[in-house]
Amino acid sequence: MVQHEPPVSARNRTSLPVRTCVGCRKRELSVDLLRVVARESGPKGWVIVPDPQRRLPGRGAWLHPETGCLSNAERRRAFGRALRVSGHLDISAVEQYLENRHEHS
Repeated sequence: MVQHEPPVSARNRTSLPVRTCVGCRKRELSVDLLRVVARESGPKGWVIVPDPQRRLPGRGAWLHPETGCLSNAERRRAFGRALRVSGHLDISAVEQYLENRHEHS
């Protein structure tokens, strides 16, 4: 008996990776979240940059692409813990990405 793999449309979405948003702490499919990574910007500072293609090297954190989740993550200081970095974290690149994303929607 030959077993065939079901077509992509028939597969359930549970086989896709699930990640937790660092802002609201809700679990979602990774395709619905924005990956962000930290880039060193000086002796004691980091820039948090969006990684929409999920290709940048380094440890990533996941975030709903919404300003509410971004502000929650900043308020809770979740980026530092999730990305395992300390010092000043500049999130302006992510803020700009989200603003541009909503302008084009």
